[in-house]
Amino acid sequence: MNETIFSELWIIFILAFLISMAFTPVAIKLAYKIGAIDVPKDGRRMHTHAIPRFGGMAIFLGTMVSMTAFLGFNSQILGVMTGGALMYLLGVIDDLKNLPAKLKLVVQIGIAALMYGWGLRIEFLTNFFGEGKLIFAAPVSCFLTILWIVGITNTVNLIDGLDGLAAGTSAISALCLAYVMYIYGYYLPAAAMLALAGGTLGFLPFNFYPAKIFMGDGGSLFLGFMLATLSVVGFTKGATVIATSVPIFVLGLPIFDTAFAIFRRLANKRPIMEADKGHLHHRLMNLGYGQRRATLMLYCVSAIMGIAAVAFSRDLNVEGFGLVAVAMVQIYIFLTDPNHVLPQIRQEQEEKAKAIEESAGMRAEAGRAAEPAEAQKQEEEPVPEVVRRRREDLADPLKNWRH
Repeated sequence: MNETIFSELWIIFILAFLISMAFTPVAIKLAYKIGAIDVPKDGRRMHTHAIPRFGGMAIFLGTMVSMTAFLGFNSQILGVMTGGALMYLLGVIDDLKNLPAKLKLVVQIGIAALMYGWGLRIEFLTNFFGEGKLIFAAPVSCFLTILWIVGITNTVNLIDGLDGLAAGTSAISALCLAYVMYIYGYYLPAAAMLALAGGTLGFLPFNFYPAKIFMGDGGSLFLGFMLATLSVVGFTKGATVIATSVPIFVLGLPIFDTAFAIFRRLANKRPIMEADKGHLHHRLMNLGYGQRRATLMLYCVSAIMGIAAVAFSRDLNVEGFGLVAVAMVQIYIFLTDPNHVLPQIRQEQEEKAKAIEESAGMRAEAGRAAEPAEAQKQEEEPVPEVVRRRREDLADPLKNWRH
């Protein structure tokens, strides 16, 4: 183990962490000036008041400055940084202008195609259960590369629904990938992954519930893109199972959530790009868990998948599949336990419903009691002199004649 490389990796991580933490308060102030504010306009949003959504700037600066300072200008790393800057710019424009989903997808495909042209390519598929690998033709390689980059970029964007969820999940994924890359000697992408993890963790204290700032699409698209492309940089030359299994398992939670969302929308005959409240974090919230607990539960699932990926990378397939099974059971519970509500939440809901019923009953009784009182009040009101005389004349038409 090279102690010099190990110490340099930690310096890269710490620098990114400190820069991100320092610039997050700046991003909060800047968000108000440029109008990058997330106002809750629909039922999908978990927050109830306007919150700045320009935190991606801190993640971007922390990661990019650290990578530039220590990693030099390696061709593939420079390609990743260029694509990351373009993807971040796309997200910032979307935060400010709310771009159409189809336009964002087209631009993302263009950036992914640029990365393929730069040399970041998925060119083979490793045999998971043995030796050898399936080498792809150029058109297939291009398609798979674009699909991987665009898909992972959007999976991170889709799980950005609770305070700290996307940031924490991305940090866990980056740390797991960095560890596997390090033990296999891929020091350059491992350092880049640590820079990404440091930039994300420096932002997380401001983003965890209750959030002072959101990362916005600029941050989520940047994180997803960097995870997708750096995993390609790290494993494209590897001839072992890690070239295909590790990134997939590390990013298992957002991949599963996105796949389930697509299946759900197709089954309901809804557009794939249409937003809904069926994601895992929404389901946890509907079960009665608060944002903090729901986020921590999903952190655990993501960590289990990350540890499983590390096990697979060391050829510990039985242990890896065991951990994946544990994670799948947890997800199964989240998706199929509609009757579970925390006891205190259930009690609060029952008391609230009872109070509403009692209030409605009291208003109904008060209304019924007010009706005869109103009628009596009308009878007791003094009758004007003109009206009284007119009533007497009508009652006795001969009154005036007699006099």
